[in-house]
Amino acid sequence: MTEHILLIDDDLRLSTMVADYLKGHGYQIATAPSLGAGREALARQNFDALVLDLMLPDGDGLDLCKELRASPRTRSLPLLMLSARGEPTDRIVGLEVGADDYLPKPFEPRELLARVRALLRRTGAQSADSDLWRYGRLEIDGGLRQVRLDGKPCDLTSYQFDLLTVLARHPGRVLSRDQIMDALKGHPLEAFDRSIDVHISRIRAAIEDDPKEPRRILTVRGVGYVFAKKQDADAEAA
Repeated sequence: MTEHILLIDDDLRLSTMVADYLKGHGYQIATAPSLGAGREALARQNFDALVLDLMLPDGDGLDLCKELRASPRTRSLPLLMLSARGEPTDRIVGLEVGADDYLPKPFEPRELLARVRALLRRTGAQSADSDLWRYGRLEIDGGLRQVRLDGKPCDLTSYQFDLLTVLARHPGRVLSRDQIMDALKGHPLEAFDRSIDVHISRIRAAIEDDPKEPRRILTVRGVGYVFAKKQDADAEAA
């Protein structure tokens, strides 16, 4: 089955180039020059991935990203954010509002293709996973690609779901950032911008809703992260 990708970008020359390049590698591409047109396209049909520019004539792509992550229908849609603003702070903001990956402009079409492939490959690899893990109030459903707390779905992106799954599959084992990135099958997010830390923070906010309870994901300073084996883990490792 051919994956269908939506590209929202007001740069007609860039959109045409990217669309032609991705079509040449077997993808179906739909393009939209504005947030309004993008919203209409997303309402009409389902897409396998979204490539979204930040700076658009009728608003900021960050706003659309927030909307998509707030909707159960599009919460897990793989999303690659594009922007001419390439500072680390800008990347962190994009990740914090729900982007799975961030690519600064200008970029090589081959790198965009590699990142899109990584997003789709990771989603496809997980879709057939029917495992269900239970850790007290927390459930991780591999078949539905859903995390639930007390039976209620948690607001996580596709990338955050995969990251949590990597940790949960190795309870009690400290994983470094490099090990986590490797376990995510070479996801192209750059380690130097500490994207793992940003996503861990988002995951914690979603699954650790009671400050009186011990943390489920612990930080081992200078090393990495560990998924607590027991609910009685009462502090982060020093």
